[in-house]
Amino acid sequence: MKTVAIIDYDMGNVASVEKAFQKIGARTLITYQKPEIEAADAIVLPGVGAFGDGMKNLVLRGLVSVLNQTVLAGKKPFLGICIGMQLLATKGFEFGEHQGLGWIEGETEKLETGGKRLPHIGWDDVVWQDSEPLFTGVSDHNFYFDHSFALKPTDPSVTIAHCDYGGQFAAAVRKDNIIATQFHPEKSQQSGLQFLSNFLALCPVIQHPAMELVG
Repeated sequence: MKTVAIIDYDMGNVASVEKAFQKIGARTLITYQKPEIEAADAIVLPGVGAFGDGMKNLVLRGLVSVLNQTVLAGKKPFLGICIGMQLLATKGFEFGEHQGLGWIEGETEKLETGGKRLPHIGWDDVVWQDSEPLFTGVSDHNFYFDHSFALKPTDPSVTIAHCDYGGQFAAAVRKDNIIATQFHPEKSQQSGLQFLSNFLALCPVIQHPAMELVG
């Protein structure tokens, strides 16, 4: 059984993410402790709220250096969800200008909707690359969104799926071991569970003595 560390940084929706992973057979723990994060097979950074608050909370809990070590240096599989995707940017412009994690070059900007109302809430169609294994077996293109901002990568090749809401934006990105979605897979019923299952299937099981900490 693979262990998923769900990062707890007071930005919401960790319980629903935990339930979704448990439903597909993963062991989960909600944590901000370095040994538990290092011992897990995968890391998930969920979240709802403002960009600046998210980065502030990561810094306050000492999580930026831990995530840099485990994900960037250690190449542990990582999934960012909603604001967890937005925080990967170099900068974010929600309520001012804020530095992001900088894992994916680009900026988190307000959606250009062509006059459609914000936030973008509810079910919407996602279009992905046919060859992308993260969407293998996903037959319904409808996923759940709740956001007003989105990550705009400098390199368009990292975008593996997009959505159109009065204007096209990145719905999912992938760069090496770093994967992120603007939609909420944990709220997207069977399509979301299949996406999470595909993510989990890409995660090798880690043989690590610290696994005893997360029983």
